[in-house]
Amino acid sequence: MNEIDPLALKARMDQGDTLLLLDVREPWEYETCHIQGSTPIPMKQVPARMEELEEAQGIVVICHHGMRSAQVVAFLARSGLANVMNLAGGIDAWARTVDGSMPTY
Repeated sequence: MNEIDPLALKARMDQGDTLLLLDVREPWEYETCHIQGSTPIPMKQVPARMEELEEAQGIVVICHHGMRSAQVVAFLARSGLANVMNLAGGIDAWARTVDGSMPTY
């Protein structure tokens, strides 16, 4: 499975790479904290909303610690989407290494 660590993702974002940041956490989790510009689609809704993802040039899937997002990455890959990556460590790792002001839970 393809993974990207938070610092590498931040570098790509700073370079202006066009990536869809797909946050698959539950709405209450997204409301607690999220990466600016990310798209919230709870994990259970991903299969029904595939058309929203098909045109993305690159997708980084985000959850709390990287477990749910890893499952979604595997599903998307099996569904034929290319260039899909898991955010290693999830939003928790992002908060610890990239944005120390982000609330954690």
